[in-house]
Amino acid sequence: MKLKTLLLSSGAIALTTTGVFAQSEATESPVAGEPMANEMTIVSWGGAYQDSQLKAYVEPYLEMHPEVSVTWDESSGEAVAGMRAQSEANNVTWDLVDVTAADAMRLCDEGLAMEVDIDEIAAPAPDGTSAADDFTEDMLVSDCFIPQIAYSYTFGYRTDVAEWNGEVPTQICDVFDLEKFPGQRSLEKRPHNNMEWALICDGVPQDEVYDVLETEEGQQQALDKLDTIKDQTVWWTAGADTPQLLADKEVVFGSTYNGRLFSLIAEQDQPVAMMWDTQSYDLDGWIIPAGLEDNQEALNRVKDFLWFATDTQRLADQAKYISYGPARQSSAPLVGQHATLGIDMAPHMPTNPENASNSFVQNYTWWADYRDDLDAKFQAWLAQ
Repeated sequence: MKLKTLLLSSGAIALTTTGVFAQSEATESPVAGEPMANEMTIVSWGGAYQDSQLKAYVEPYLEMHPEVSVTWDESSGEAVAGMRAQSEANNVTWDLVDVTAADAMRLCDEGLAMEVDIDEIAAPAPDGTSAADDFTEDMLVSDCFIPQIAYSYTFGYRTDVAEWNGEVPTQICDVFDLEKFPGQRSLEKRPHNNMEWALICDGVPQDEVYDVLETEEGQQQALDKLDTIKDQTVWWTAGADTPQLLADKEVVFGSTYNGRLFSLIAEQDQPVAMMWDTQSYDLDGWIIPAGLEDNQEALNRVKDFLWFATDTQRLADQAKYISYGPARQSSAPLVGQHATLGIDMAPHMPTNPENASNSFVQNYTWWADYRDDLDAKFQAWLAQ
């Protein structure tokens, strides 16, 4: 698939090249000098990821604009429901929202997110390449989506489980093997990824997963497979949950975002390892809530911030704090060592070819179309 090729090639560049694109000072945004609000409410995910955003571009932006204050809302996991509720109440309180690719599609389709011209929102690359070409069409999955990172959902496991007799999990289907790898698991409390992994481990080829999942029989097949580990599963709702559960020894095996596991392993030095097999690629980026155009000063501030926060250097800087691949091609060569640990970040990226040998690329369009129905079915199954 095109997206997979893009991610792998970007990872390879980050591994082998440095300094190809010249670093440059941030250029002024198209709205510089126009009246702007001095407050922004930014919605994100909390934890290590939000901290990487703070360090890479929010704090530097506020240093340049000391008159501005930022309020964080850690509701990205419920962004679709939140924006629907705010729209119905005619009271949109968010200025900028961090969402997954599929959620951006849903919000755009429902008219809850603004359509944007990426070249008017994001700066060109240092060599003059337009933002549209620097992100490439594989990243620009929606007319409302402003890409930031490529990341993956994968599994971490404790390396000190006595009952495993020195064995370690190496493949996704080990998650479903309670005999060889006993102990509590943690899985996200939604169908996304869980259904795909279940079908793959029930014998469905990767390239047929969404065709099968589109049928009632395929959905039931996935839930039946998940039934085999349901009694041994703790269900998480926030990205920080699995790392904490692993650290507290409440689970031995758990899914979460690869960057959260990197933080647990590299920064907290926990006895945990990453299992990259069948890691599930996803994209994350910004959307601007529809209706913000009614407040021109607030919209100008958001546009000015995005011009800075999504430029080549700022996205490369974010990768110094968390192991997510920057969405811009021009950022990849600038990714080097962790900002404080001094370790090479490339081996920890989901786009590293060694980590991506058997990866799975999500079908964002499919999830945008089927998410509401499958959410309802999945929650009903959980309640049984």
